[in-house]
Amino acid sequence: MALSRISKFKQICREEKLFKFYTNARTFRRLNKEGKKEKFESFASPFQNVNVETSNIHVRNLWKPLGFTFAFSTACFGGAAVWQYENMRSHAVTMLKQPMGYLYRKKSEAQLKAGDWRHQCNQWWNSLTPGEKVFVPICFLNVLVFAAWRVPRLQPTMIQYFCSSPGSKIVCWPMLLSTFSHYSTFHLFANMYVLHSFSTGAVASLGKEQFLGLYLSAGVISSFSSYLYKTLMKQPGLSLGASGAIMAILGYVCTQYPDTKLGVIFLPFLTFSAGSAIKVIVGLDLAGVLLGWRIFDHAAHLGGAACGIAWSYWGNHYLWHNREPLLQYWHNLRGAIK
Repeated sequence: MALSRISKFKQICREEKLFKFYTNARTFRRLNKEGKKEKFESFASPFQNVNVETSNIHVRNLWKPLGFTFAFSTACFGGAAVWQYENMRSHAVTMLKQPMGYLYRKKSEAQLKAGDWRHQCNQWWNSLTPGEKVFVPICFLNVLVFAAWRVPRLQPTMIQYFCSSPGSKIVCWPMLLSTFSHYSTFHLFANMYVLHSFSTGAVASLGKEQFLGLYLSAGVISSFSSYLYKTLMKQPGLSLGASGAIMAILGYVCTQYPDTKLGVIFLPFLTFSAGSAIKVIVGLDLAGVLLGWRIFDHAAHLGGAACGIAWSYWGNHYLWHNREPLLQYWHNLRGAIK
């Protein structure tokens, strides 16, 4: 009886063109056992009444997201290169001012007296590894967006800007904002755990500037991959989560260091190489795309993984290492502004 009711619920969702991230079958059966009315809209999810406009899903509508992907990715790596230049310049200026170190120490002592809590925060921040210093702000933003989902008044705005769909009226900025958006606690924890596990190695290899450029651009590229797949397959739906961007970091690290041993948090006795792990993950996502699985956004995962692997084999060598003309232009522009 319960199965027939669930099938009826799924049929109504298809007819009404509703997209649900979770088919909460257990909640559905429990509500019936407790004698409550069988209302499909009783599910406590902000996505239950979201209508996906299938009429807007056409290949010709992908030009705008494609242009945004190209422009944003270019801006990310260009900004990362300029950021690295400014950090190196600031460090060089600091080293030149070392003879004046006594005055700087006196200034620091005065600031310490003014507010000890700032000193404690600085001590905690300085104790972090470079990878953790990049991870903490990203995690904070994800937690902040996660908290915003809990505010009922904000949910229409969250669905509009923090969920990506090729059929939405706004298609560009959600490609980025959705990569910082999680509605499920487990989804948020799992993504942040994986990001924390791989951020240290990735930042050690790429540097914080290049890491952030890869992470942000991969998030948008993975969203466009999802757009492309949903448009070709005529499958409307909303997507959110940092999985696509994290898959790029995972793909880069596993490709760059294929012999690194990895494990599963709940199965510590099970270890495998990073090279084998990325092959299995990509294989599962490829099967999900070909077989039409809807458990995850497999197209976004593939787009992110492809971005990270491509950056390991090609982008880091042919693009990042040839950024000198951009830095020279910025150096001249910086001097001209002064």
